[in-house]
Amino acid sequence: MYFAPVVLIVLAVMFLASAIRILNEYERGVIFRLGRVIDTKGPGLIILIPVVDKMVKVDMRTITLEVPPQDVITRDNVSIKVNAVVYFRVMDANAAVIDVENYLYATSQLAQTTLRSVCGQAELDEILSQREKINLHLQEILDRSTDTWGIKVSLVEVKQIDLPEEMKRAIAKQAEAERERRAKVINAEGEFQAAQKLIEAAALMETQPMSLQLRYLQTLTQVATEHNSTTLFPIPIDLFKPFLKMIEKQ
Repeated sequence: MYFAPVVLIVLAVMFLASAIRILNEYERGVIFRLGRVIDTKGPGLIILIPVVDKMVKVDMRTITLEVPPQDVITRDNVSIKVNAVVYFRVMDANAAVIDVENYLYATSQLAQTTLRSVCGQAELDEILSQREKINLHLQEILDRSTDTWGIKVSLVEVKQIDLPEEMKRAIAKQAEAERERRAKVINAEGEFQAAQKLIEAAALMETQPMSLQLRYLQTLTQVATEHNSTTLFPIPIDLFKPFLKMIEKQ
């Protein structure tokens, strides 16, 4: 007697449980009805027809995809390992579900092959010094290739470049040689500027002989102050010429 209402209630609960779906703000649901796509719904409450309808949820947030280290031989025949990280998001849920079997796996594989290809076409110095250029090139290729899947690649960053030990030593020697070269150039520039100043000072003293004598006396004073030992200096006869002239005038 009470068996029929209980069965009806259980069936009603099961129907509602299978018919009602709730999608978050960042989710979209691609609805298949008897195998055909009828609509993309969400977010919020979604009503499905049990057995007839099937929903595939798609996350619309930005996804961070880490590309594992790839063995690459650069254009100048250096063997390195490079890994990267890719930031992308689904822009068209229908295309991401219908046009590719697994858009996460497909994007990951495409990122790996593209990373090997781009780094293999560049020289080691270019990869190390022009990383922004490499990142932009990778982003452009991936974005263009995944556009038909409804995916937008917003950023690609090369994370780490592993070099062979002998190459690390060679780069360290090159950097040390570059630092020594810069130090020698700076030292030479300093000596050149000092020589220019000395030439200018000599030309000025040549026009004013008295300044040379004053400079000589100043040097004697400094030496006498800094050193207690007896120091002998030759005194040029020119130092006494002004005094001799004064005596002659008298």
